[in-house]
Amino acid sequence: MQLSLGPDPRTQVLRDVQQRLAGRFGRIVRPPEKRRDPVWTLVHGVIGARTKTAASNAATDGLLGEYGSWEAVAGAPLPDLTRLLATQTFPDLSAERLKSCLMELVRRQGRADLSHLADLGTEEAMAWLETLPGVARKVAAGVMNASTFGRKALVIDGHHRRIVQRMGLVPKLADTARAYDALMPILPEEWSAADIDEHHLLVKRLGQTVCRPSRPECGVCAVRELCRTAA
Repeated sequence: MQLSLGPDPRTQVLRDVQQRLAGRFGRIVRPPEKRRDPVWTLVHGVIGARTKTAASNAATDGLLGEYGSWEAVAGAPLPDLTRLLATQTFPDLSAERLKSCLMELVRRQGRADLSHLADLGTEEAMAWLETLPGVARKVAAGVMNASTFGRKALVIDGHHRRIVQRMGLVPKLADTARAYDALMPILPEEWSAADIDEHHLLVKRLGQTVCRPSRPECGVCAVRELCRTAA
């Protein structure tokens, strides 16, 4: 007979992190009107590497405003896309990835549309998304969680990954996909998709303000007692 090992202690750590960070930064809840359609969220993710969210929001809206449809964006000349993405950290790369991604999406679906993913399970839908050019785990999770799909999928950006590595919740050298695979099974079962979204936003805020890549301010960190590195 195999004995149960009981719940993973990291699950309670995640609950404690959520409570402490909400106490430190306040609640960060994405309002319904900020949940955009899945293709908008896909575009935002593909062009957003190392770029502030506000800049990527404006660039994504600007593309749709300029061309009127994502199909038209897919067919736009690459130099024009590069010009419109000048505010992104890597405009040339963002333009190339975006054009390749949207052209492939149109080729497969006949138009820039992701509505078919609503009929798939979250893991299957993410796997499909990750076959598109320029789409890795972070972007796929963002499409499923932060868009109108509202699925249980944890977005892990560079800030988030750095913090869970420092805390000892995932292996030190885990990439985004490995960190995702380690964390998803231990998320508190009572968390909704909105709770998971807020968890990401809170941990991201911690990484932007306290737990920076160099010289983390462990002495003022709200989760220092839970962190292996701070200890």
